[in-house]
Amino acid sequence: MTINECSFIIRGMRYKDENKKEAIYHATMLLLNEIGFSSTSMSKIAKRAGVSASTIYVYFENKNDMLHKLYLETKNKMSDKMFSGIEDDIDVKKGFEIISRNYINFIMENRDEFLFLQQFGNSPYMGEVEANQVDILFEPVYKLAKRGQEENIIKTVNKDLLFVHIETPISELAKKYFRGDFEFTEENISALVEMSWDAIKR
Repeated sequence: MTINECSFIIRGMRYKDENKKEAIYHATMLLLNEIGFSSTSMSKIAKRAGVSASTIYVYFENKNDMLHKLYLETKNKMSDKMFSGIEDDIDVKKGFEIISRNYINFIMENRDEFLFLQQFGNSPYMGEVEANQVDILFEPVYKLAKRGQEENIIKTVNKDLLFVHIETPISELAKKYFRGDFEFTEENISALVEMSWDAIKR
């Protein structure tokens, strides 16, 4: 067997492995949203993912390890979407508007991911996640807020007090959206963005 043939086989194995890992992640997310954390077992995940239970342990040490990694990977996916188009010198108000709109788009395009993040954030598992592991993913919005405060554009308060006026209204309306009780029309989005800005600006 030639070196090129070996390389082709190895690449194929990696591709299959990544597919299995993604299948495990997807199955886990669906089950958690359907039946909750306590009822989601490794055997149920394996069955939904179409793999053997032992295969899961090739990628993860245990259920906690898998949930922790799934949470961080999903958060990373969300942050990539939220901060698309955010440059270091962007106008502060425009930056917050883009972030808000990107977050809404992420939610509408990724229902399962959003519901999983909401459920995980309210579970005991959240206590096992180190704050810096999440904070580093949201560095762009922290930098934007700091610049806004230094330029006397937004209120000089703790960052958590600022972001609760941006993230929480969107998340709560998203829950109503998925129940069919709210629509993210352009009119509603524009009003929501403006009201959030009014809450944090000086």
